[in-house]
Amino acid sequence: MAARHHRRRTTTAAFAAVAVLAAMGASAGCDAVGKAIDCVQTADAIADSVTDLQQAVESAANDPSQADASLDSIESNLDKIGDKTDDVDLNKAVDHVREAVGNVRDALKNGDTTPDVGPVTDAAGELTKVCTSS
Repeated sequence: MAARHHRRRTTTAAFAAVAVLAAMGASAGCDAVGKAIDCVQTADAIADSVTDLQQAVESAANDPSQADASLDSIESNLDKIGDKTDDVDLNKAVDHVREAVGNVRDALKNGDTTPDVGPVTDAAGELTKVCTSS
């Protein structure tokens, strides 16, 4: 079932990339198209990391390092997006995910074994929307 869910998300990301390319039209340069594809792929990787984070938080009492690894993965992917864009909306979305990740990291450091990852999920959804819009 997890493989089916991952395939569905990957397929959705691929369709989103095609939609972005179609919206850009034939006059867009290769650089802009490449950035859009990178954004969608990275947003998809972040979505996978958020899923991993949710699962890691559920078992944080047994292995808190799993949650840290998921947070590290999300931050690494955010760096990839942030380094490739000067889009204001995208940078805001990246900042929101960073803030939410920081809050979860702080909660874990302060001993919260079940931090609220909802804001991370919401911010990642916002990022995906920005990546797939014009």
